[in-house]
Amino acid sequence: MNTLAVSASKKLYRLAFALSIFTIVYNLAEGGIATFFGYEDDTLTLFGFGLDSFIEVISAVGIAHMIIRIARHPETHRDEFEKTALKITGYSFYALCGLLTAMAVQKIIVGENPTTTVWGIIVSLISIVIMVATIYWKTSLGKQLSSPALIADANCAKVCVYMSMVLLASSLLYHFFQIPYIDIAGTVGIIYFSFMEGKECFEKAKGLHNCGCAH
Repeated sequence: MNTLAVSASKKLYRLAFALSIFTIVYNLAEGGIATFFGYEDDTLTLFGFGLDSFIEVISAVGIAHMIIRIARHPETHRDEFEKTALKITGYSFYALCGLLTAMAVQKIIVGENPTTTVWGIIVSLISIVIMVATIYWKTSLGKQLSSPALIADANCAKVCVYMSMVLLASSLLYHFFQIPYIDIAGTVGIIYFSFMEGKECFEKAKGLHNCGCAH
């Protein structure tokens, strides 16, 4: 590889790393806002979405480490740091499933519904825009670097979009039609995707998946 090609490759890896740092910062902000307003407005789907965002931070740290590893040693495989991050992320997703299930049952028993789902609409719309843009840039960088790991990471991030759509749908339906327990239905969607993410994390840690992320 000539000097110009090496320089271009390093620049692209720096952009990929910067994108991973942005993902960490964004998920921290999203998680804080979603859990706060989810708790304040008794919106379990939004609250669970926020907790999921915090778990994504662990995944994003692993991705940032992966990018550094690939940039320095392109032919190496997932190391112990990345495997540990995947396992911690997997256990966290399973714990989230248990917590949200218990909270959903409690809300069904007492018949509690959200006071408002406006923030769920706002957060989900912003998340969809940010995630779609992030997937686009990650895919573009992965293709330019001929990196299957970066492309796989972008594909994994599509689950974030699906979760945002679940939050948006449940929030809109309750806001306009006040459908009873639609927030619980949205929470079930968050639980399902969280469980699948947790399962995938452990499979990746065992080398059964090529995707380099938790989501």
